[in-house]
Amino acid sequence: MGPGTSLEPSLRLRASWARCEHLEVPPDEVPPVYTGAVDVDPLFVESGRTVLNDLRSTLAGEPVGVMLTDATGLVLQRFLDDAAMHRSLDRVHLAPGFSYAEAHAGTNGLALALADRAPSLVRGAEHYVEALREYTCAAAPVLDPRTGDLAGTVNLTTWSSTSSGLLLALATTAARSTSALMLARGGGAPGRLPGGLSSAAVSSRASTAAGVAAPRGQVYRVLPSRAAGPADPCTSAAWRSAVQQVAELLRAGRTVALAGEPGAGKTALVASARRAAGLRGTLLAARAPAPEHAEPWLAAWTPVLGEDDACIVVSGASDLPAWAVDALAALLAQARRPGGTPQPFVLAEHDAALLPAPLAGLVDAVVEVPTLRDRPDDVVPLAEHFARAHRHRDVGVTPAAAQALRSAAWPGGATQLRAVVQAASARTDVIDVRHLPADVVARGRRQLSRLEALERDEIVKALGVPGTSVAQAAARLGISRATVYRRISSYGIEVPRP
Repeated sequence: MGPGTSLEPSLRLRASWARCEHLEVPPDEVPPVYTGAVDVDPLFVESGRTVLNDLRSTLAGEPVGVMLTDATGLVLQRFLDDAAMHRSLDRVHLAPGFSYAEAHAGTNGLALALADRAPSLVRGAEHYVEALREYTCAAAPVLDPRTGDLAGTVNLTTWSSTSSGLLLALATTAARSTSALMLARGGGAPGRLPGGLSSAAVSSRASTAAGVAAPRGQVYRVLPSRAAGPADPCTSAAWRSAVQQVAELLRAGRTVALAGEPGAGKTALVASARRAAGLRGTLLAARAPAPEHAEPWLAAWTPVLGEDDACIVVSGASDLPAWAVDALAALLAQARRPGGTPQPFVLAEHDAALLPAPLAGLVDAVVEVPTLRDRPDDVVPLAEHFARAHRHRDVGVTPAAAQALRSAAWPGGATQLRAVVQAASARTDVIDVRHLPADVVARGRRQLSRLEALERDEIVKALGVPGTSVAQAAARLGISRATVYRRISSYGIEVPRP
């Protein structure tokens, strides 16, 4: 019995709706979050496909979509014979390559099964998003029999007006059959398949079978039309100035290039600027893939350029091959809207000078995005924002941890801060210095040797034990108190206060 099975379904649904409201999931539509081909356990994919193929034959002629997802809610495979249901599910992006996690699609069967690790049935109006209320979704988690970890789900979706009470039983049976087949085929060895198939070969076959011919990694992400996401927690003068500049440019219909370090928050800045400018419509962030994946990358998201009020943020275009730059420039030039209406795209680069000439020629203005280390006032509000989004509730930050976070260099920007905070908030409801990595706690900006870094880490660990004084840390490390004080000063270590 997984967590959540002891709860009444109504309580589980209410909890899911509350999470969706906290995450500000749009209640009217499912914004497409397309990821394309990903690396998943080939044993799970092959076993799931075998079971779902059998289930598909059992349901031949019925308007039921039979799907396999990974543990994050990404749809890996879909089997469906009914043409009307096929078209309908495509419209709501319940298709291979798209994410149906709770944070993206709200309360739905597969998302609830993943969240609670329990079989879940979501009918009609029980869906959080209105566009999904014409369906009934039944899903059951698939557990890896070798590790007990969550491998993914089996999901069955049909019309809410014709749903059968057997739907959840079928999904549960299929999920258990998938686990059993994984055990039989794997022989207890992770990832081992009969016939000597390699992981790469199976991943390729699974992607082809699912109709996904796309680059690996996230192809694009769409933020909903409701002012492009949650409110901006950043209030520093440097950030607000950049937001205001971009807002004025977008309102005037100018094409903007954003320059800033990786992780500086360029897409977040555009979202805030559009909110400040009163602009609505979807915001799509497309990050350039490896050169060999450029063709499917362009095909995946560029049709959105034709949508009214859509805004595109293209990052890292300097990494594209020359032919793809030319193709992208032609598409963007065609999408430019005359007459002073808001332009539909923003180009983001580490350095605006890196923009290829065909794209640079489309730019009207360049705005520098300030780095996080130059915005210390934004660090703690951002950290609290990331922790809340990760835990679905408020997470505290002690004064000592707040000081350490503000003093860190953050070479990876907000992206690095998010990773640090998510790791810390997963272990506690109040983040303290001892929950932070050593390279964050140490304020020194000089490059340390490997030996110095190891020494710094050991000192930070010793000082991070609650109630430990410098003298006690020195004794534990076998060095003098004076040496510890010198190292604290040299490495810029923030000493926790009792």
